[in-house]
Amino acid sequence: MSDVHGHLEKLVPALHTAGLTDADGNWTGGDARLWFLGDFFDRGPDGIGVLHYVRELIGQAPAGAVRMLLGNHEILALGMHKFGDRFVPHDGITLRSFERSWALNGGQDRDQELLTDDDVSWLLDQPFLGLDVDQLLMHSDTAEYVEWGDTLDQINTAARAELHSDDIEVWWEVWRRMTSRYAFRGEGGPEVARIMLQHLGGRRIVHGHSIIADQLHIDPEFLTGPHLYADGLVLGIDGGAFDGGPCLVVELSAE
Repeated sequence: MSDVHGHLEKLVPALHTAGLTDADGNWTGGDARLWFLGDFFDRGPDGIGVLHYVRELIGQAPAGAVRMLLGNHEILALGMHKFGDRFVPHDGITLRSFERSWALNGGQDRDQELLTDDDVSWLLDQPFLGLDVDQLLMHSDTAEYVEWGDTLDQINTAARAELHSDDIEVWWEVWRRMTSRYAFRGEGGPEVARIMLQHLGGRRIVHGHSIIADQLHIDPEFLTGPHLYADGLVLGIDGGAFDGGPCLVVELSAE
């Protein structure tokens, strides 16, 4: 799953329909593995509720069964929490701050008010990339992850270290990298995907961040499943929950 964006009311029934939870929202998925590919926060009413619900599922499920990757809106929410309206140094005229970007990108006051120190500490230690059933999992459809390293472990370690920095310029660069997109589209997209897979592992990239319906030129409410593209090397799973689309639960296999 990816890009819930505060829509707990879509997330809970989607997991139940997929057979991963009971009618009360408790984990019944056994040894199934569920990955959330980021963006719990912003644009929807209850990002903090989504975060707390996922943390509850992690506690109920077998160790390692439910995991998450950080998305750009986690970086934005954490940056807002840490730096607020502090100015980000820039050569241009336009003033930059996490508060301004947070407000422009659907930031919710309630999420900031209810975000605890424990939530922050937990989020700061979550990875940026994952690998499961021979699929390379990431939030953003960008090649900029490789700016952090040549392997999955190097990338996760370097990015985590930067989030433990108090340097606002370092944080802003993390936010910038994670907002980039569309690396796997167009004529050169398959080759970009192929190179990333060769370096980081997996036979296919799975990502959120960019709404499938935009790529297919349809209204999100008519979307029924993920989108495979880039010569079959990339699978987009962002259903556009904040824009009227579904929370897609996409089953992956190694076959």
